[in-house]
Amino acid sequence: MEKIFVKSSKKYGTLWIYKNEILSDISKFSAGTIVKVYESKTNKIIGTGYVNPKSTISVRLLSFKDETVDEIFFKKRILQCKKYREEFLGLKENYRLIFSESDFLPGLIVDKYDRCIVIQITTAGMEQFKDLIIKILDEILCPELIILKNDSPSRLKEGLKIEKQVIKGQLDELPVIVEDDVKFIFDPINGQKTGFFLDQRENRTFLKRIVDAGEALDLFCYIGSWSLHLAKKGVRVTGVDSSQNAIDLAKENAKINSLTERCRFIKADAFDYLRWEIKKNRQYDIIVIDPPAFVKSKAEKKDAIEGYLNLNALAIKLLKRNGILATSSCSQHISEDEFYEIVKQAFMKNKKTPRLIYKGMQSKDHPILLSMPETAYLKCLIVNLLD
Repeated sequence: MEKIFVKSSKKYGTLWIYKNEILSDISKFSAGTIVKVYESKTNKIIGTGYVNPKSTISVRLLSFKDETVDEIFFKKRILQCKKYREEFLGLKENYRLIFSESDFLPGLIVDKYDRCIVIQITTAGMEQFKDLIIKILDEILCPELIILKNDSPSRLKEGLKIEKQVIKGQLDELPVIVEDDVKFIFDPINGQKTGFFLDQRENRTFLKRIVDAGEALDLFCYIGSWSLHLAKKGVRVTGVDSSQNAIDLAKENAKINSLTERCRFIKADAFDYLRWEIKKNRQYDIIVIDPPAFVKSKAEKKDAIEGYLNLNALAIKLLKRNGILATSSCSQHISEDEFYEIVKQAFMKNKKTPRLIYKGMQSKDHPILLSMPETAYLKCLIVNLLD
């Protein structure tokens, strides 16, 4: 196994080693080569990982020890992930099995949807083990359906191709999952990410517990996950999304849950729809805002903050007195404190006073490494309007 040396200032706890921290010549290595990383002054092992000379994050560690990366390594690590979700968290049917760096498997995401698993590989280092990973997952989980959803733009930066394919089974019909007594049809091939957003599960069910009637607006509704939980409690919901495919699935999900009378779904831009509703002086008891990430890099952060502020400020204009706003950001570059300030400023802009009911984050099957704040990305605030 190849050795590389890094500066002694390298901090323990992060799995990322940047190009400017590396003292060795890594240009000779092909992307994905397994390396052992040593501290230059002490010659002590820092860990075992894989290298990509073309990436700013040139090494991603798989372990803080000297380990052999083989089938035994991956099987042990994947079994640890399964045990944490099923035995510690008590999840059985639907959960994120592997969450990249948070599970010491950087570049690998695996979501389990009952008898279907969806795999995403985002780095050249993990791509080297694709066939082995699929084999181990098949042995451990025995799924009926295995889907490879390698469509992340980050693959292109790693020199990898975009691909989507069914590895095992037949996708004759779209799969159905159940979340807290609500059924959802989702599309693991053409849908967003792996088809469904498991990371909002705990936030959705909290909001569901505290409502029992009224009228709601669900912005960026996707396939209706927030909408249908609200409708199940007797709320009348209007869901808005710019994707016709998402809207079609949301309507189908309302149908299979016998909630079509309480739900309507509209294809529209969320900002445009808010402005239309403001002109009509519409008011809602509950508004949900769950947009895709507005910022993909630090360079876009300023514009993203402005976007979140404008979005929330417009929505608050439609909120009734004592109404509830559930607003989220999945932009990793926006911190919890920054998002808190954005929402506060949105209320102040409207000369309204909010009261915080709930502060949420990504579901527990999307664990956070305290030594890597980059693994914490989802923020969810549920507030009610006092005046």
